[in-house]
Amino acid sequence: MRKLANRRLIGAVVSKKRKSVLKLENTIDAGKSVLDSSGFREVANCGLSSATANLEDLGKSRISTWPRSERPREKLCKYGEASLSDAELLALFVGNGIRGMTAIDISRHMLTSNDGLRAVLALGRDEFCAQTGVGEATFALLQAALELSRRHLREKLERADALSSPQTCRDYLSLELRDKRYECFHALFLDSKHRVIRSRELFRGTIDHTSVPIREVVVEALKHNAAAMIVAHNHPSGNPEPSAADKQLTARLLEALSMVGVKLLDHFVVGDGELVSFAERDLLS
Repeated sequence: MRKLANRRLIGAVVSKKRKSVLKLENTIDAGKSVLDSSGFREVANCGLSSATANLEDLGKSRISTWPRSERPREKLCKYGEASLSDAELLALFVGNGIRGMTAIDISRHMLTSNDGLRAVLALGRDEFCAQTGVGEATFALLQAALELSRRHLREKLERADALSSPQTCRDYLSLELRDKRYECFHALFLDSKHRVIRSRELFRGTIDHTSVPIREVVVEALKHNAAAMIVAHNHPSGNPEPSAADKQLTARLLEALSMVGVKLLDHFVVGDGELVSFAERDLLS
């Protein structure tokens, strides 16, 4: 009886193993059918094709895969910054691409959707960070670059006669004021040799002969021991033509400053890429 029981047990084990082997063979046969002659079309069902597509998109979004001669950083180092397009320059700040878009693609999209480079640079933080493929890190880098430009021009002014470097003076005031969305009143305080002692924004808001406190301008001039001044304000509308209120303000400034021995050398009105000089138009007499 014991031998019979052992035989039945062995038979059951063998039968179970045969079933397992048969199941494995069926699975292998099913797998083989996937790899047919149509170019592995069934492989897509197991996610391989989508993974390949993701890798292709990743490759397309990486400028580092391009020939060195076409990469913005390498072009700048070899041929100079003037050799780069606006999109390529902006891409150096954008840094990395996103799926399906290189940093240059992102830059081109920003330039197109915002009507050019100047408009992109004038975007506020929230507006900028809402753009495709960029965030606060890129915004911070661009703001730092703009501030470096302003400080560079300010330093050039401080080392030279403001009147003998009129273009530097114009460039600095334009960079400082032209993209402001509100009116600003800016002053350059000069010593007796017309060197810049201090550059400062004094007021913001509506700039006219009633809103600018003339007394405070005079106090600031005396505080900095200024012998002369150049003032400027912007027109957010973009039109640099002096208004009647601008002319009245200038006349009051001339009179008040002359009473304390400070000469008003010029008043600039900054518009959209253009400055109007009161001195050049003989409006300071």
